[in-house]
Amino acid sequence: MADIVGWAREQGILCQGRGSAANSLVCFCLGVTEVDPERGAQLLFGRFISDERNEPPDIDIDFEHQRREEVIQHIYAKYGRHRAALTAVVIRYRPRSALRDVGRALGIDLQRIEAVSKSVHWFDLRVEDERLRECGFDPRSPMVQLWLELTHQLIGTPRHLSQHPGGFVIASEEIARWVPVENAAMEGRSVIQWEKDDLESLGLMKVDILALGMLSALRRSLEFLARKLGRPVQMHQLPEGPDDPTWDMICAADTVGVFQIESRAQMSMLPRLKPRVYYDLVVEVAIVRPGPIQGGMVHPYLKNRQLPDDQIEYPGKLRQALGRTKGVPIFQEQVMQIAMLAADFTAGEADQLRRAMAAWKRDGDLGPFHDRLVGRMVKNGYDKEFAERIFQQIQGFGEYGFPESHAAGFALLAYASSWLKCHHPDAFLAGLLNSQPMGFYAPAQLVRDARAHGVEVREVDVNLSAWEASLEGLPLSVDGQGDAFDAPLWPVRLGLNNVSGLSADAAERIFTARVNAPFASVEDLARRAGLNAHELKALAHANALKPLAGHRHQAAWAVAGIDTRPTTLLRATRVHETPALLAAPAEFDDMRADYQSVGLTLGRHPLAMLREQLRVFKVETAATLRGYPSGRLARASGIVTHRQRPPTAKGTMFITLEDETGAINIVVWPQVVETQRQPLLASRLMTVYGQWQREGDDRFAVMHLVAVKVIDHTHLLAGLDSRSRDFK
Repeated sequence: MADIVGWAREQGILCQGRGSAANSLVCFCLGVTEVDPERGAQLLFGRFISDERNEPPDIDIDFEHQRREEVIQHIYAKYGRHRAALTAVVIRYRPRSALRDVGRALGIDLQRIEAVSKSVHWFDLRVEDERLRECGFDPRSPMVQLWLELTHQLIGTPRHLSQHPGGFVIASEEIARWVPVENAAMEGRSVIQWEKDDLESLGLMKVDILALGMLSALRRSLEFLARKLGRPVQMHQLPEGPDDPTWDMICAADTVGVFQIESRAQMSMLPRLKPRVYYDLVVEVAIVRPGPIQGGMVHPYLKNRQLPDDQIEYPGKLRQALGRTKGVPIFQEQVMQIAMLAADFTAGEADQLRRAMAAWKRDGDLGPFHDRLVGRMVKNGYDKEFAERIFQQIQGFGEYGFPESHAAGFALLAYASSWLKCHHPDAFLAGLLNSQPMGFYAPAQLVRDARAHGVEVREVDVNLSAWEASLEGLPLSVDGQGDAFDAPLWPVRLGLNNVSGLSADAAERIFTARVNAPFASVEDLARRAGLNAHELKALAHANALKPLAGHRHQAAWAVAGIDTRPTTLLRATRVHETPALLAAPAEFDDMRADYQSVGLTLGRHPLAMLREQLRVFKVETAATLRGYPSGRLARASGIVTHRQRPPTAKGTMFITLEDETGAINIVVWPQVVETQRQPLLASRLMTVYGQWQREGDDRFAVMHLVAVKVIDHTHLLAGLDSRSRDFK
């Protein structure tokens, strides 16, 4: 692994070890992981390797998601396709795929099958009768009942074999002697036909070559920062001392685009936890997870965080395990430490307990561990009720428990991305845009947030734009020296890769043609760059021809009059005629075309244009709502950017709306979800009536609107193409 990581860094590929590898001082010294054991996390080596485990340690490495394939091909080249292969993963039926396959087998009309499957959303575990009635089916008919019965039986069973995200088996001899291997659908890859659990049973060594989008964004952002400062900058060179602006930004949940702490749940936790040092971020990354939430550990931790340490109870020897998290177990390693300190487990036995807890819902065999843990704790003088409570807490989050070593590695990236967003939002935005697709937010939200932080963003221009986003006018030199990290903001120019329908090959011809001189007209562009009619229309629709032809209507007219047939005579001639004077498109039409062609607009926000129409519903802007007291009735409208319904929320849905002044967080209780399912799931422009809730001081307050009534106002968008990101 050290060899693979070393090779990647020689190629300039950003990478970092995660998971249990961060428990190893050897991995840190070899450069496999960036987590320094002296930075506050009390890492437990038994989590990484032990006698009882009796198998090679599991090492996970994150690489830039856009360059991971280079690493995969390096492994194949070094060890040979006969000695290295990716592991497989069994894809299992979900409600939609089960509905479709069973419906086809029963001969049901394909269009009707599709209608039902589309009514089943990402969070549904079963197909409800109401969904069938909405699509014109009678749930009581024998055929429909058979369809549902077989569908529910099929959910969770294997459907097909696929590739694991990055699990590699590397053998010292021909791997096919041990396991069956096949060529993958992707050229240049071999895949083992068994899952990773099968490989563990055999004792074969597996390493994970994983992809992480934030590493791509950080590497690109650091390259822009190096050019701003005039000297090379590595991630570990970013200032680590007290930095109040960065921590204030984090505490205020101003973390759009930041690694890990950008989600709705994290943003709600940040003003409560108020992280001020690195280890606070380690806890923040881990505590907003199903495990601590299901184990009932979040509120006790927040409560104890407000207390002096001498008022927190640490039974027996458990201060050593729980002192860093205020008496509340949050990490997997702490579970193991409790077992070792209070029940005399060895490190290996404690890891066996952790693994059994992680699999207990599947295997259901925790009896021996319960008796051993509780029995030994009682024998060592701990109260039986306390011992039982510890076991229940462990069981409550064992399946989803988060390793402290994993959180420590992620906290490094969370702080680095936060520092860049705070001090160099121009470089950070360009890095994020050039690393898409990734993260929680679409480019439209990233651009809106960056502009709110003072970054000037300029539209696509065929004479000025590179393929990717760039800091316009930034010097290329990075050979200087110094230790300052201050630099003014540079304007971000959107790249031609944002233009829907324009290929990289066409863009390359544009760059080659404009080296000697900028384009003088649309026809000059078409002839010198060899563009066809489709490519010209794509540029015109994206408003990238504005300097050459004027507004969109003028540009569309200009490209329509160009004969793009590639004859020698045409390439050498130019048409001389007076451009037609056409009326400019209306502002709303211009904005709608921006979303269709580029995915975002630099003009006014759609809600700013619809504000007069929405005024009749007495809705307020996000900026106005932020000043509302808790408990006040409120109304808001916005474009839906996110929907979430996590399993731990017990049916509650979380929605994020966006208007011209910012984001509005909506909480929808289960009963409202069921009664107003259609507008909740179908709306792209949503109006919500409800009660405003506010918690905390004015500076770091948690605010949201609890929905009582939801209205679908999508028709007001008049065809605007905006799509939400929906998460489990």
